[in-house]
Amino acid sequence: MNTPAPILDRLKAAVGEAGWSQDPDRLAPKLVEWRDRWTGATPLLLLPRTVEEVAAIVRLCAQSGTAIIPQGGNTGLVGGQIPRGEVLLSTEKLNRVREVAADDDVMVVEAGVTLQAAQEDAAAAGRFFPLSLAAEGTATIGGNISTNAGGTAVLRYGTMRDLVLGLEAVLPNGEIFHGLKRLRKDNTGYDLKQLLIGAEGTLGVVTAAALKLFPVLRDRAVATVALASPADAIALLHRAKAESGGAVEAFELMNALGISFAQKNLGLRPPLEGAPPWAALIEIASAEPGHAARAMERLLASALEDGLISDAAVAQNDTQAMAMWAVREGQSAAQKPEGAAWKHDISVPISQVAAFIARASAEAIKLQPGARIVAFGHVGDGNIHYDVLRPEGGTDEAHAALRDQGARTVHDIAVSLGGSISAEHGLGAMKSAEALRYKSAAEVAALRAIRQALDPQRIMNPRVLF
Repeated sequence: MNTPAPILDRLKAAVGEAGWSQDPDRLAPKLVEWRDRWTGATPLLLLPRTVEEVAAIVRLCAQSGTAIIPQGGNTGLVGGQIPRGEVLLSTEKLNRVREVAADDDVMVVEAGVTLQAAQEDAAAAGRFFPLSLAAEGTATIGGNISTNAGGTAVLRYGTMRDLVLGLEAVLPNGEIFHGLKRLRKDNTGYDLKQLLIGAEGTLGVVTAAALKLFPVLRDRAVATVALASPADAIALLHRAKAESGGAVEAFELMNALGISFAQKNLGLRPPLEGAPPWAALIEIASAEPGHAARAMERLLASALEDGLISDAAVAQNDTQAMAMWAVREGQSAAQKPEGAAWKHDISVPISQVAAFIARASAEAIKLQPGARIVAFGHVGDGNIHYDVLRPEGGTDEAHAALRDQGARTVHDIAVSLGGSISAEHGLGAMKSAEALRYKSAAEVAALRAIRQALDPQRIMNPRVLF
């Protein structure tokens, strides 16, 4: 794409001298995806500080037919935030926490606020914002909204769709949607905010959000347990829910290979002795002192007695709990030194998790003998990160050459089990075309009609979605 110099000059003027950059060193980290799979280019980086500046940018782009890519913390894994010649709009300077309203259990934050900063400001007000994921120190609220992020606490609190009460956004024509409501109930027709959540910047630029807050549950118990199979993990999950009275906040599955990589490549200590085939990280949280520990004790005692688990380690303090979580949250980073991988972010009904892993593993190894499989994720909501690494002694090039065929195989299995090819990361540039294989003609037509109505020139993140 070749944006005329006069248009670039007008965009620069809209944000002032401190609101743009063409410095290659300033742009470089925003043009490379974390896994180095996508690199991009842009004629101009825009750094608006207010919703009015965002509106001015988008209005100029609409008038001139200039394509624009919104970007938050650049932690996305499907390439949707990387420009290929489009103007790049970063939300990094939209970084104010506008309000924490404890009486309403709401906080209003701008799109560039990091997830960790939102958590900390909520905690300072005696409240809890539950979204949590490994990249929370860098990932932004706007990015989390644009991909409908889930994280580790979906089991109890839901995804961003469940956590957003209202949005402020700039629509593709440059008009501001003033939708920062803090209502739990509002049955007045179509819900525009829900269209914007998960839209990956295609229907507008989210500039701020009103987020739900929750009571702080200070009584917590964290444990890692050894399992023989994913099927045993599902049985243990249901037992944990019943034993705790619904107080399970996280239930994360990891296999032995993934844990060994965390030890080998990140220097993290495995939470269990030996190398069990599978492990589950369980966190129970309650407002009642002692409840979490008692529930965890009952759960582990009965599971050991019945042979559902073979070993367990219970965190005795916050330091030990954090060490257990570090192994889980390091699963992706621990794979990077191991070479090329086919990465998949799928979801299936919880009852089908074990069947998916078994079927996908058999087909992946058939396609690539010797492939090393790391499966981990949020069993409580059926979201499995299923990664197929190149064989020991194999080459990255040979393994990458089979990536598309491997993805087709894995995704076909997930969809055949009633699942989705993207559970958490969105479709981005990586999966948008492929997703058309799995959606009905009626659904695609409706989605395209919505986009055409709001962005007839298709200037907003044009290579993403339908």
